[in-house]
Amino acid sequence: MKILAFVVAATIFEATGDAVMRMAIRDPLSFPARAGLFALASVLLTLYGLFLNLAPVEFAAVTGLYIACLFIAFQAVNFVFFRHVPTPGVLIGGCFIVVGSAIVYFWK
Repeated sequence: MKILAFVVAATIFEATGDAVMRMAIRDPLSFPARAGLFALASVLLTLYGLFLNLAPVEFAAVTGLYIACLFIAFQAVNFVFFRHVPTPGVLIGGCFIVVGSAIVYFWK
């Protein structure tokens, strides 16, 4: 359960950091607002790396779990930040990602 918490936290930090970075690059903002978003994105992406590397397991052992969590986190953040609803193709492909990731993680 502890490993899952590290992986989920890392994926949330990564997806959120990427979204904030995208906002800093693309949104027509003043320089102070843009600089603040770049700083926030940098902190979030640093936390992503920290949590992923602090997980008490080798990364190769949780790759499947990480990919599934990352897909879900990216879709959730895309909806929350940008109001992009995943297409049916993305949802069906995502189901394959999650099932494939579960096979990689749980098949011992």
